[in-house]
Amino acid sequence: MLASIAPALFVALWSTGFVVARAIAPYADPNLFLLARFAGTAALFAIVALALRAPWPRGREIGKHLLAGALLQGVYLGAGYWAVAQGLSAGVMALLGALQPLLTAAIAARLFGERLPPRRWTGMSLGLAGVVLVLSPKLRAALHATGGALAGTNAAHGHANPLLVVIVAVAAVGSITAGTLYQKTSLARADIRSASAVQNAGAAVVAAALALVLGETRWTASPTLWFSLAWGIAMLSGAGVTLLVWMVRHGDAARATALLFLAPPLAALESWLLFGETLTPTQMAGFGVALAGVLIARRAWRGESA
Repeated sequence: MLASIAPALFVALWSTGFVVARAIAPYADPNLFLLARFAGTAALFAIVALALRAPWPRGREIGKHLLAGALLQGVYLGAGYWAVAQGLSAGVMALLGALQPLLTAAIAARLFGERLPPRRWTGMSLGLAGVVLVLSPKLRAALHATGGALAGTNAAHGHANPLLVVIVAVAAVGSITAGTLYQKTSLARADIRSASAVQNAGAAVVAAALALVLGETRWTASPTLWFSLAWGIAMLSGAGVTLLVWMVRHGDAARATALLFLAPPLAALESWLLFGETLTPTQMAGFGVALAGVLIARRAWRGESA
């Protein structure tokens, strides 16, 4: 049952991360919010694991899980949020994030021997093309604002060096790729409930360090902020990331992460519904292209496993 609904549920939940990031911006600094989110999720999973007497990682495995959580969520979201705060277009950051499935597929093929026939690459390439179409308005705006520079950073407003911002953004994508692939090592033998508690604790450590280094202290309590925090704890870091880890454990990494191509198109649709953002015919066409690409790629996997 879970195997049949997990992909659709994961995409729906993961896409809301873009909406949450926008919703909390007026009320809290990003890494302070992420610290509360990860710590809350770690506490939630710890309570569940203790109540159900789940086995816990021991010895060196604890350090491995802390590292996995730091890579999968802490560094990825912390670095990505920082890059956007420094002026990088959110559209560019989302596009960089959409490269992660291709990067995961390429590395997984070498490390774990996952087969990558042409049909998979075709599907994932279509998925990336769809993301580009969906994000095209934001990408054009970012390029126009920066005179054609990808960084989207304006040094005159006190932002960091554009090259550094791009490097950090690329490193963020590398981090979630490494964290995803790391789940297929010995970590896959751990109970997912206790493992999630430890991994979210690892992400919380990164968020705390970034909030401290960057001097983030802004927290203006509001219903929007508290609802976003509850959603982030239960649905994003709780259900969403757990579903991703579960799918990677029970299949190949490239197949699971191919679903990430649908997150930016869904986020655009959600922003249209919630914030009244425009949705152009090009963006709607991009959604269709991304969906077709994911369906082609996943059909190739089903055909191989049949």
